[in-house]
Amino acid sequence: MSVFSHPDFDSHELVVFGADAASGLRAIIAVHDTTLGPGVGGCRMYPYASDEAALMDVLRLSRGMTYKSALAGLPLGGGKSVIVGDPRKDKSPALLRAMGAFIDSLGGRYVAAEDSGTAPADLAVMAERTRHVSGLAAQDHAGDPSPSTARGVFLGIRTAVRHRLGADSCAGLRVAVQGLGHVGFRLAELLCEDGATVYGADVHAENVERARRELGVQVVDPRDILSLDVDVLAPCALGGVLNAQSIPALRAGIVAGAANNQLSTPADGARLAQRGILYCPDFLINAGGIIDVHYQRSGLDRSGLPAHIQRIQDNLEEVLRRADSEQRPTDELAEALAREYLQPGAAPLRATA
Repeated sequence: MSVFSHPDFDSHELVVFGADAASGLRAIIAVHDTTLGPGVGGCRMYPYASDEAALMDVLRLSRGMTYKSALAGLPLGGGKSVIVGDPRKDKSPALLRAMGAFIDSLGGRYVAAEDSGTAPADLAVMAERTRHVSGLAAQDHAGDPSPSTARGVFLGIRTAVRHRLGADSCAGLRVAVQGLGHVGFRLAELLCEDGATVYGADVHAENVERARRELGVQVVDPRDILSLDVDVLAPCALGGVLNAQSIPALRAGIVAGAANNQLSTPADGARLAQRGILYCPDFLINAGGIIDVHYQRSGLDRSGLPAHIQRIQDNLEEVLRRADSEQRPTDELAEALAREYLQPGAAPLRATA
């Protein structure tokens, strides 16, 4: 299939394929839109079943990064990269250096950050071959932006709970967290501190055990987590989990999580709305990480970071208010607002001004 005819191709500015036989690197970098600034986004490493699956992921993820940065009021564009391979088996210093050289070949049009399957230490190895990486700051969390991502999602959940249930906290609520990695664990921690009963699932036993031991999370089989009878479902693993098969089985009234591209197709946002499920667009509420990355890259005073992340609440409130008023799916409205912000002369959303 041609990239140009791919259903997820959205006038991307750049899609580049890279390979290095010596290290085994096979990777794709996609830059969606640089209207507001360079394409910034995570470098994901995953054992994709096919090249088609990897291409679909990088196209969708890079587009989501454009919307995410726009809604967060950041001077950044949307980009993403994917490395085809199992991060637990195939990752090596040579492969990471080759990825750094691949990123560097684009001359700064794409800046990489941490993502699923990579960590700040991996970005440090890439940095041996390029300066176009972020998440290396020797400060909060050693440059790891995942705590900021979790914080933004938590604020999104609190906002949705207030909007739908009229409650000022998550105390007494049941929340299912799918995926207990870097972000999912931090989110579960915040939810527990706020008084929620948290149910968790992960395909990696060590992640589940840590959450059970340290947080008291109630462990659920990964096959059952999406259909659990809870107040809030927080998808924090990979994308595409909300689809024509899973949505009819959902029993949560609110869906708000950290995973990118939770909707399998554009029609799935409408399916959630038709069922009366309040969906918090992932690219809006998981923006804490890219906000953190921006502060690291620009050298801004990090004392302003918490207040910037706090604006996620304001943006979500605006989207939920307009969705109720206009009777439109929340994801559709959030994308429309992001595209408005990308137009010449556009002003930031009220919440990010």
